Amino acid sequence: MSWLRADGDGVILTLHIQPGAKKTEVVGLHGEALKIRLAAPPVDGKANAALLAFVAERLGVSKSAVELISGQTSRAKRVRVSGMTPEQAAAIYQLI
Repeated sequence: MSWLRADGDGVILTLHIQPGAKKTEVVGLHGEALKIRLAAPPVDGKANAALLAFVAERLGVSKSAVELISGQTSRAKRVRVSGMTPEQAAAIYQLI
């Protein structure tokens, strides 16, 4: 799974984001990234905030455990999730 790797006490997710979609959902793989559609528009950081909240909810962690580490203004993003193993993250996303 190239979209998911261990990082110290957590994982890093490589994501491809499609903002402004009809609903927020995990779509599948987009090249070497996990594709997520977001209902939030890509203005004033709304899509980034919605992404972090969605990832936290899907993985069952607090919002403070999820951090955007790259791709602030890009569709290609990297997100760090603390306190989770790659196996746990993959099982929750059901893309093993």
